[in-house]
Amino acid sequence: MPIVPVYTGRFAPSPSGPLHFGSLIAATSSFLQAKSQQGRWLLRIEDIDSPRTVPGAADSIMRTLEQFGLFWDGPIIYQSQRLDRYQHVFQQLKQQQLIYGCDCSRKTIAEQGGIYHGHCAQRNLASGRLAWRLRSKVNPEFNDLVFAKQRISTELAAEDYIIQRRDGLFSYQLAVVVDDWDQGVTEVIRGADLLEMTPRQQALFKLLRAPVPNYGHIPVAATAPGVKLSKQNHACNIARWPTSYTLIKVLHFLGHTVPAELNSAPVTELLSWAIQHWQLANISRQYEILQTEFT
Repeated sequence: MPIVPVYTGRFAPSPSGPLHFGSLIAATSSFLQAKSQQGRWLLRIEDIDSPRTVPGAADSIMRTLEQFGLFWDGPIIYQSQRLDRYQHVFQQLKQQQLIYGCDCSRKTIAEQGGIYHGHCAQRNLASGRLAWRLRSKVNPEFNDLVFAKQRISTELAAEDYIIQRRDGLFSYQLAVVVDDWDQGVTEVIRGADLLEMTPRQQALFKLLRAPVPNYGHIPVAATAPGVKLSKQNHACNIARWPTSYTLIKVLHFLGHTVPAELNSAPVTELLSWAIQHWQLANISRQYEILQTEFT
């Protein structure tokens, strides 16, 4: 009989600031999905974009997760310590002629409508300050565990996207796939702001002959239509918020109404109840939910 892999989920924050309410929603949903299936829940610090990393933010995020009862399994992975691994995969793709150098500026691409149309694909650039793009083989359709059948735009699916930036840093798209592969992640639960990136990541898994995780996306907490709650928008640090009250608000956001008798319960008891009653089907299929709807 084939061996069924142990359910493995993960939460992968970028240490560009403290944990905010939107991040707590993503962490809690992925934690509950893993624990409701007796699976593992891993923590990964996505500090690949070093210019955006804030000193001390990773430790702050970890302390806040613990404060809300979200304890991870196994060692913490830091992307900044895995550059050799990304370089190995990059070289593999280069040897297979699946990537190419590109010297097009963001300004030029923006002037052409914001989608890159393969200008450098046949130029064989090998020197200078180049970004490196992966030749696209993306299926625009995929099935989401929350939003059901999804389809991204044909233009976005056909775009050769960057896996190494002009400044030499590896892109999120490459690092996240290699990390999920190496950590044995079987399912990814994350915010709907990343939904359009899913087909690219699925395609890269297949290109690397790696198992493709299942994906489920949850609504994004927004301060106004089209404006998600984020560190860039100065979202509040939740470390000093009342834990039980805040966690109840998170569960309500995720479609799970806590019984009145648990309104004053500690987070351990709230999480125990949530694990027993957790259902992805309860989560709204809205791409974003305004703060005014849940606070």
